[in-house]
Amino acid sequence: MQSQEIHQYWSSRFAFLLAAIGAAVGLGNFWRFPYMAGANGGGAFVLIYVLCVLAIALPILMAELVIGRRGGLSAIGSTRKLALDEGHSAAWSLIGWVGMIGSFLILTFYSVIAGWIIAYIPMAGSGVFDGVTAETSEAAFDDLLSNPLVLAICHSTFMALTVFIVARGLHRGIELAVQILMPLFFIMLIGVVVFSWIAGDVRSGLTFLFSPDFSKISVEVVLQAIGQAFFSIGVGAAIMITYGAYLPRDTRIPQASLIIVLSDTGVAILAGIAIFPIVFAFGLDPAQGPGLIFVTLPIAFGQMPFGQVYGTVFFVLALFAALTSSISLLEILVSWGEEHRGWRRRATAIYAGTAAWFIGLASVFSTNIWSGYYPLGMFDVFREKTIFDLLDYITANFMLPLGGILVSVFAGWLLSRQLTLDELGMSDGPLFKTWRFLLRYVAPICVGAVLLYLTGIADFWNK
Repeated sequence: MQSQEIHQYWSSRFAFLLAAIGAAVGLGNFWRFPYMAGANGGGAFVLIYVLCVLAIALPILMAELVIGRRGGLSAIGSTRKLALDEGHSAAWSLIGWVGMIGSFLILTFYSVIAGWIIAYIPMAGSGVFDGVTAETSEAAFDDLLSNPLVLAICHSTFMALTVFIVARGLHRGIELAVQILMPLFFIMLIGVVVFSWIAGDVRSGLTFLFSPDFSKISVEVVLQAIGQAFFSIGVGAAIMITYGAYLPRDTRIPQASLIIVLSDTGVAILAGIAIFPIVFAFGLDPAQGPGLIFVTLPIAFGQMPFGQVYGTVFFVLALFAALTSSISLLEILVSWGEEHRGWRRRATAIYAGTAAWFIGLASVFSTNIWSGYYPLGMFDVFREKTIFDLLDYITANFMLPLGGILVSVFAGWLLSRQLTLDELGMSDGPLFKTWRFLLRYVAPICVGAVLLYLTGIADFWNK
């Protein structure tokens, strides 16, 4: 079916910012960032991460919003339309395809992680964490991961919530959800930080986060930082191209992009400030891994007054933050289905969500009945990686960076200077030239180096 322009727009600049921040702020900030920092040297990782966000992710984010607003279509439709308008091949729609497939795969395991949060809500409310120790907290998390039935129910519940919101549309679904959920999340996060400063080892936590040990900086740390920047902010996944299609002309892309990036990075750092003082106060391992938030925070909730209420509210709001990201991942597919196939929004949301739910069951089983199954174990880089691990690794370190490279080349080299100036609302001065330089050279070269490293071509860098 011939593509038609999307005529829906965000009701306000504030609504767009909340939706875009909600898309960026999610499990990547308070689940993935803390354990990535813990496993990669703390402050050294944080320093490289912030540099990657500003020099790589921010320019690409701006480019994605330019493509989305100028194209006014789905991610696939917008890239195809702009390529043809600028006299280039329609094959550049590959940008949209890479982003859409990557987002779909992320959604399949993202929903599983969000299911862990759902499982923790009744645990916190029933007093399971009262007086919990590090050992019993770890045991409770391990028991959850070993129960495929509970995980499947929680995964199904989260996916159903995501489908319900997206099926209601841009205004009655996505906007309404983020306008309620995001402010509550920020309030609760600040509260957790305050408690962490009262009950935790603040000095050790802040030293770990903000005193970089440069001996820890390696190619691997840079690789992980770039991957985290992409995963957290969501560039390369076509989310911002899709959201940009709903962006009215009176919204300034540079300022909006900076607000989104600063908000996302601020939440990630606040999550670290909230978690690591507790980690050191109770003698836990900061490099514990993906279960860090599910092991350390219950200890705090079990020690504080009104911990049952506080813990329950925290995990509910963590669920809210996960939802604001998951709806953006599903919206990419729904936008494409409506535009290119003429499908009704509700049916498209249900079909796409069901497909993601079904594939997500493989990630559910990866922590229990399929825990010893490593489908690509014959390759060294994938050795001992379950299906869950593979989806996380491939999307964060392959597909999102590939999408970012394609966007940076497309917007930096193929879109005309005048087009990007018009969309950005900037003069042809130092700021625009800096953005274009970062987009043309720094972003693709740095992200390309990540891909070369992952394929093994650049192994000599470690020697």
